[in-house]
Amino acid sequence: MTNTKRSVTGTAPLLGTRALNRATLDRQLLLRPARLSVAAAVEHLLGLQAQNVKPPYYALAARLDGFTPEALSQPMADREVVRIVTMRSTIHTHTADDCLTLRPLVQPARDRELVTFRAGLAGVDLDRLAGLARDLVEAEPRTMKQLREALLQEWPDADPQALAVAARCRLPLVQVTPRGLWGRSGQVSLTTAEHWLGRPAEPAPTPDAVVLRYLAAFGPASVKDMQAWAGMTRLRDAFERLRPQLLTFRDEAGVELFDLPDAPRPDPDTPAPPRFLPEFDNLLLSHADRTRVVPPEHRGRSWKGNMAYCTLLVDGFLAGLWRLEVDALVIEPFDRLTRSRRDDVAAEGERMLRVMHPRSSYDIRFGAVRT
Repeated sequence: MTNTKRSVTGTAPLLGTRALNRATLDRQLLLRPARLSVAAAVEHLLGLQAQNVKPPYYALAARLDGFTPEALSQPMADREVVRIVTMRSTIHTHTADDCLTLRPLVQPARDRELVTFRAGLAGVDLDRLAGLARDLVEAEPRTMKQLREALLQEWPDADPQALAVAARCRLPLVQVTPRGLWGRSGQVSLTTAEHWLGRPAEPAPTPDAVVLRYLAAFGPASVKDMQAWAGMTRLRDAFERLRPQLLTFRDEAGVELFDLPDAPRPDPDTPAPPRFLPEFDNLLLSHADRTRVVPPEHRGRSWKGNMAYCTLLVDGFLAGLWRLEVDALVIEPFDRLTRSRRDDVAAEGERMLRVMHPRSSYDIRFGAVRT
């Protein structure tokens, strides 16, 4: 088996790091502003990472032509897009259709997550817990604190946090508005996706179908890349079933990559404009090998503990951090920028501010180079 694998990957065409970078940026709508609706973009991207409220808005501002925050906020208010825990057990903004299908796809991973909490759930009937939690949140949206307190009345000896996690893992709980709306505030209150959207969950898509969608948004990619994105295992069989209709390549480490035959793979020298990305952007989280976007020397620099920073792309690669202060957009590059690139970064920063904060005035400041 090992010899066969080496033969396949050894003869497959090589895609270097820059080629992978440009292909991924193109799929991620980051080479040029895309003329897509918000719903079409969210669907194409298989959702947007959304631990916090603002990141999905900034993610789309970097990708879409003519985007305004209201273009995402209104569909969320209209329940056409929702916030729900899906891939990697993290909150994502999904279209309503994807919410009702992708959550069932990752349900086995959410079930396995509960193994970590088994000590705190001793004696708890998880089916009964799911039924009780469903009744509670469908009667009225509940905060996690309210849900914990209600479930603790039934299982007073259980760990309160474990009870709440069990409800989140067993049920497709969405965050109801006004949480998630631009310029609005609201605590996290939850109900089921079916109740919020007024229709039942649909059968999970086949792994094969999701492989094709993943490659369209994140390819070319390896099996391990997709498993890292989905937080799932055992996807090799799906790739093997699809092999006859896919192209195969190898990266500089000899890892086999799969791709759609008609997907864009731009010339490695294609210009990549600067982009301001939010914390937790899926571009930086959806491959096992992130060197297509994150240079080895900058690995780990967009994180501190459990906190992620807003990131800057220059020439398609992670090149610095940024933040909004009271009166300024502060940009902190990892390396010194040429005058030309500094000007391009400033121009993109001005564009982002016009899109996201048209009624506010911000200076643009370059902070010290982060060494």
